[in-house]
Amino acid sequence: MPDTYYIVPQEKHDNLVKKAYLTRGYNADEAAAGARFCSAAAWYGIRTHNAIKALHLDEIFGSKVGRWKPGVKIEKLPSRFAASEIWNGHFKLGQAVAYEAMDTCMKLADKYGVGMVSVDNATHYLWGGGYVMDVALKGYFAYTNCTSATSEVVPFGGRTATLGTNPHSWGFPTQEAIGFPIVIDWATSTVAMGRVQQFKREGKMLPPGCAVDAEGNPTTDPNKAVALLPFGQHKGYGLGLIDELYAAFTGGGLPQIRGTALGDPKEKRASTFFFQVMHPDAIKGNDFALGRTQMQNVKAIIADILGHGNEKCLLPGQPEANWGALSKKYGGLLFTAAEIGELNHLAKECGETPWNVADFKAVTV
Repeated sequence: MPDTYYIVPQEKHDNLVKKAYLTRGYNADEAAAGARFCSAAAWYGIRTHNAIKALHLDEIFGSKVGRWKPGVKIEKLPSRFAASEIWNGHFKLGQAVAYEAMDTCMKLADKYGVGMVSVDNATHYLWGGGYVMDVALKGYFAYTNCTSATSEVVPFGGRTATLGTNPHSWGFPTQEAIGFPIVIDWATSTVAMGRVQQFKREGKMLPPGCAVDAEGNPTTDPNKAVALLPFGQHKGYGLGLIDELYAAFTGGGLPQIRGTALGDPKEKRASTFFFQVMHPDAIKGNDFALGRTQMQNVKAIIADILGHGNEKCLLPGQPEANWGALSKKYGGLLFTAAEIGELNHLAKECGETPWNVADFKAVTV
């Protein structure tokens, strides 16, 4: 069904988000990175990981409870590999760390064909797709994964949440071929916890097979959902396990099980990030059929996949590109009345005048 959205000027949104981060003690660079991320999420229609989610996470896990550390510096540890860096994030704001890590990976890829950054003692960087999309738009392949400091996902065949939602995000520079980068981005749970929170806000029920209640029974009620299920059963479980293994080799500790005490105080309870960027020339084989260039070959492959009766199929990244086109068309960020209500909690915290829905032009999408 069509929904009503209100057009919020991007600058107005960004100023509020910056003020919220500054109010919580983050420095100007961190606040700018936080606003840049939240703005991009809203621009591309990522309603599960916009400013509402970002500042909510900071409230329950971050600066409000003393776990995330505003203003700290990243420590870059010794590495014997020129194309790979290892960082101690010291619980710095995740968005600021992620943008710097991706910039570093691109510089390494320019020199070595590939660049990698792993980050221990991280916080939460929210929508991984935003980072890989940004890099893909600059002409590179990009990948990132992360673990969560909280366990929200039950392993396949189990009953207790011991995995994070553990997303994977890939970005491919296909915009020359099809007009937008292909972005494959997902949590390894059936839905993200942010989706549960969104549906709770909007009074909607979850699809079957997404969540369990406090007794471990399947539920479609977002108000009763306490843990999530992996998508694709054993397949999503395996993909979620990949993130945990990356983290384990990097230095990640055990997560906090939702609803329980922290347990051993010596456990770090931190997230871990991994970033990788590759230059397209690093895999260019120069044996493309019919004399095609690399990008012509990409276009031919995608056209074949979407041919043969598959013309109505969407490519990953296409919904985001379509929503970005709407944001551009309407000249601002699109929010529901419920979302504006949530953003007004930030305005109140910052001492700003609350937003009035009537002040924004409404559109039906």
